[in-house]
Formats: sequence, C-alpha cells, structure tokens
Amino acid sequence: MGYELYYWPSIQGRGEFVRLLFEETETEYVDVARMPARHGMGVPGLMHFLGSRTVEQAPFAPPFLKTGNLVIAQTANILQYLGPRLGLVPRAEAARIWAHQLQLTIADLVTEVHDTHHPIASAQYYEDQKSAAKRRAADFIENRLPKFLGYFENVLKRNLKGDRHMVGARLSYVDLSVFQIVEGLRYAFPNAMTHLEPKYPRLIDLHDRVSARPCIAEYLASERRLPFSEEGIFRHYPVLDQ
Repeated sequence: MGYELYYWPSIQGRGEFVRLLFEETETEYVDVARMPARHGMGVPGLMHFLGSRTVEQAPFAPPFLKTGNLVIAQTANILQYLGPRLGLVPRAEAARIWAHQLQLTIADLVTEVHDTHHPIASAQYYEDQKSAAKRRAADFIENRLPKFLGYFENVLKRNLKGDRHMVGARLSYVDLSVFQIVEGLRYAFPNAMTHLEPKYPRLIDLHDRVSARPCIAEYLASERRLPFSEEGIFRHYPVLDQ
C-alpha cells in the first residue's frame, strides 16, 4: 500500500512533520504537490481534494495523507496512523495515547508560533499587522515559549524509560516532531533560543541526537529538505525576535 502526502510544494510547514517519519524509516512516499502536474499529481491534484464535493473524506486543509481508500487529515492524526505502521511508537495502548497527546501539544505550539506573525488574521499579510505581531511575539517569547519548552523538558525528565526519548525507550514520531520544533524555533527566534536553550539540556540533546541519525542527516543535506522561509509557519522577522 503506497503513501501519498498532500501539502503545499514550496514550504516545510505542517507537512514536514509527516515527511520526517518517511525519511527516518526510508519509506517510499509521493510528495504529490511537488510532482509534475499531470495524472492527478502537482498542485492540481492537491486542489482536487480540497475542492471536492464528491470525496466523502475530503479534508479541510493540508497536510493530508492518502493510502488505499483512506484520506487522513490533521498532522497529529496522520502521525497517529503512521506511527505503529512505521515502528515509531510503542505498542502499548497507553503509550500510544500519550504520544498522541504530546503531538497535540506540539500542534498547539505550532499554532502559537504561527500567530506571532499573523495575530489578527491569516488572510492578511504580515506587513498589515506588524504592530500587533510585535506585541504577540514579545509575549510568546517571554511567557508561552518557556512554558512549552519547560513542559517538554520535564516530559523527558519524568520518562521512566530514561530521558533520551519523549515516549518509551526508543525513537518515536514525537521525538522527530520535537526536533522539527527546535529547528523551526532556531530559525524564527535565534536570539530568544540562544538565551533559552541552556535551560533545557535534555530537549536540546534530543534534537542533536535526532539530527545525527543517518537517515535524518542525509535528508537534511538533500534537496528534498526545503529551507525555512518567510512563507511558512516558522518565519524570521528580526523585529519579532527581541
């Protein structure tokens, strides 16, 4: 059964959390919107599902995954589906629920990162809401970001299987997502992260170990890994990183 990932072709965004699973496990997948626009591929293939009035499981927004007759949307939902199939979550039900809960918390953080540069409306340009973005980013850096990072640090500290992984004793999709969060935050808020990172040694150690994994390291060095930019979720505007 093949995997087709549908996400915007020019940004990492929320689709990157899914790509990391495929890359770590060397699982073949089709990044549909990055393919030539024919035979249901490319951006037209993506838009077909978003605008469909006939697909029963039509998603609200990307990313979404198509595998067989299933169409699965929402990043955390996709990862919950792929985790056990790709060996990236423990088998026990309680551990799987815990992993999903952590992923949903990561989703909350991603939303708050997005709202630092779009605090008023997603449909408006950043340039139309700079003043509000500056106030929102200042509060995020001072209050919200330390709260999230501190929580994830404590999850590692409290893990009965050891502090090298977020869930259990082996790599899970949550570890890959934590890596992506740190990468994105370093890009968007380099000054803030330079100040904050020493407070969360377990979290940074996890990031560093994930980045050194052979398949991840190869992916990060390849053209398949899109760069961060001011079009995605993690954006670097110096005025917001003070």
